[in-house]
Amino acid sequence: MAEGSGRRVTYANFSTIDFMHDFAKERIRLKRLREHGTWLANLFDASQAWLVVAFVGVATGILAVFIALVEEWLADLKVGYCRDYWYLNRKFCCWMQEEEACSTWVLWGDVVTGNDDPLSVGPQFANATLATLVRRTEPHHEPATTGSFLAAYIVYMAMATLFAFLAAFMCKHLAPYAAGSGIPEVKTILGGFIMRKFLGGWTLIVKTIGLPLATASGMSVGKEGPFVHLACCVGNIFPRLFTKFAKNEAKKREILSAAAAAGVSCAFGAPIGGVLFSLEEVSYYFPYKTMLRSFFSAMMAAVTLQVLNPYRTGKLVLFQVTYTKSWHSFELLFFMLLGALGGLFGAFFIRLNLWVSTLRKHTWIRRHPVQEACTIALVTALISYVNVYLRAGSDKLVGSLFRACPSTTTLDPDAFLDDMHEDLCAREKLAATAGLLLIAAAAKIALTIVTFGTRVPCGIFIPTMCIGACVGRVLGMAVAAMARGFPTFFLFAACAPDEECITLGPYALLGAAAFLAGVTRMTVSLVVIMFEITGALTYVLPIMITVMVAKFVGDAFGHESIYDGLIRLNGYPFLDAKAEYIQAVHAGEVMTVTSDLAVIPAAGWTLADCETLVREDAHMGYPVVESAKSMVLVGFINRTELVYAHEQARKRPDANDMTPVIFGPVPSAASAATSPVLGNLSSFGVVAAHAASGHVPVLDLAPWMDQTPITIVARYPMEMTIELFKKMGLRYVLITRNGQLLEEGGD
Repeated sequence: MAEGSGRRVTYANFSTIDFMHDFAKERIRLKRLREHGTWLANLFDASQAWLVVAFVGVATGILAVFIALVEEWLADLKVGYCRDYWYLNRKFCCWMQEEEACSTWVLWGDVVTGNDDPLSVGPQFANATLATLVRRTEPHHEPATTGSFLAAYIVYMAMATLFAFLAAFMCKHLAPYAAGSGIPEVKTILGGFIMRKFLGGWTLIVKTIGLPLATASGMSVGKEGPFVHLACCVGNIFPRLFTKFAKNEAKKREILSAAAAAGVSCAFGAPIGGVLFSLEEVSYYFPYKTMLRSFFSAMMAAVTLQVLNPYRTGKLVLFQVTYTKSWHSFELLFFMLLGALGGLFGAFFIRLNLWVSTLRKHTWIRRHPVQEACTIALVTALISYVNVYLRAGSDKLVGSLFRACPSTTTLDPDAFLDDMHEDLCAREKLAATAGLLLIAAAAKIALTIVTFGTRVPCGIFIPTMCIGACVGRVLGMAVAAMARGFPTFFLFAACAPDEECITLGPYALLGAAAFLAGVTRMTVSLVVIMFEITGALTYVLPIMITVMVAKFVGDAFGHESIYDGLIRLNGYPFLDAKAEYIQAVHAGEVMTVTSDLAVIPAAGWTLADCETLVREDAHMGYPVVESAKSMVLVGFINRTELVYAHEQARKRPDANDMTPVIFGPVPSAASAATSPVLGNLSSFGVVAAHAASGHVPVLDLAPWMDQTPITIVARYPMEMTIELFKKMGLRYVLITRNGQLLEEGGD
């Protein structure tokens, strides 16, 4: 490629890609294929992207099923084990038996104390004080002894600590990139940044194993965010089979955008929401064809999840519910209140979590990630075990909170999903239940603030939704109590006197949406995800109102989401395509002046000069000019290409320190310094020429130079300059005047 944006070597780690160059390379490849390829070759080329995204969707769905089953088994393993089939969780162990009389499920407390009685299921405290905080999940069983309870408590904490230790140990010693959510890094990578190994196979393996360990430990983390990272790992591995993606970073990012959609599709059972999440939250470049492929990949992931049916319920996620009753107009006031609470919580959470992350990053804690994870897991287990709602696990708790109460006045036990659901609907326990939910929410807030960011695979979606669902359910209980206590109040005039006016489940749903919106600042995708979870078209408007109020309130304290904050904290080079940058300056006022740059003349330099430049100068690229006197711009060469060309030239036996280096035809102003170029010899991609006088080898680096760099004038508005970077994916722009590289800033 003698002209245009030049040749490129493989991008260096922690560098940015050149979108324009990669798009140009793809256009040239397609042109050659159309001109010289057969119809079969063209058909295969056109189908490659669809094959890749289909594989990514199916593989992500399989991974999601594996993680869900392993997580549920490990979580149940903290309490007991299946006597006949050790590899089954409690649900499948007792599949053909009554849950309350399951003889094959054995509790650790009974094993330790020698009271291996399957009908004695705890825990229940011996004293009345602790009994006010804890109730048995199986009230029909005989009371457990104090010794059995303490033994179960100790085993529960030991198991939780062990799971956290294994997850943190693997992340520290095997794949450091497997820790965390992964969404901030995925956003940065899709924005054009290179992070080797972050989407590699080893990271995929460790995160697939570590994620169920971390979530089953009971730590306040979720698996939904890491699903995006896992899907992108899959989306990074499959394209290696096809040259058009393996050798083009810009094309590969189209696959990664589709993979992100598949990850959310598996996390929430929301394929359409996954596509919108990829568009709204993580993707930097999202053309129409990428949207179609994202939709296809998300669909394949959801189909795989539906076919494998990991929960044997026909539902894609545990907290998938359906509402039959609509809402009343006066409830919009309470929905907006939930939105305001969600926005306030989001602003509060982001600041505190970033403060904790900064503390973790700059103190001794950073050197001991395994000990930190074990300590947090132990404290979490210590707190969670004494509260039935925390002990149940975030997924199950959210599922119970989302569900509406049965339309019955007798509270028939058969009408409830489980005992937790029955407690949430019992009017006589309203105050106690609300108190336990508020305690659970407060504990969850504190634990999530310190847990999110530890060196284990961890997400923020489910913990935040769990907090919001608890708060929303309590608010719903309060509104329902007011409607029953003051039926003549004007707000409740629309309520029928002979039926329950307020449906509690939607309040939990809206609370979860509001708190998640406050933390992530998601809007459209979040509304669609919540709609797909419930399938209730009548609640789309309340969800929209709640989410928008949460975003407005949160933005009043800062526009930064938790992911944007982590990107800033980690120092990743990310230019937010959605953000508005108001800069009342011109490009010339903020440019790097030539006195602070290394400018290369098109002729007159030697190999030794190039070696000195790359050794002593840290810039990522260098403008090439005709001469230091004229400063007429010839092009721009990246540091990576200059280093590569220099190294390859050094391998030639006829090259030495004094070998002249030129960039294209020798300019007339410098012709006296260099002999005329007569011929070209190619070696390792480096063009060498022999001059007629004495056959002196001359190194021509023009093929590695961007001969058509984007240039602007000094008075070009900075806002428009930023738009160029965002819209075109630029790495640099050069400021010129009449073709000359501008030496000084200002106007």
